[in-house]
Amino acid sequence: MKKKLLFNKKNYFMLLLATIIISIGFIIMSGGESNNPMIFNNEIFNFQRIRLAPTIVLFGFVIAVYSIFVESKSK
Repeated sequence: MKKKLLFNKKNYFMLLLATIIISIGFIIMSGGESNNPMIFNNEIFNFQRIRLAPTIVLFGFVIAVYSIFVESKSK
């Protein structure tokens, strides 16, 4: 008796892709720290960390939610 999985191969692939995209977004968001705690580094407020990285992370979460809710065509 073959055990039926909840999702099909496409769903798992999209979920893996979403996890990779979310990880890339968090990696892009990291950095910008200062070596001296008494000196403020304005690098934490650049476009990459404020706009680009959160957009990539949200896009990854959208893909993850879509991969969960999309129905498989073979039933």
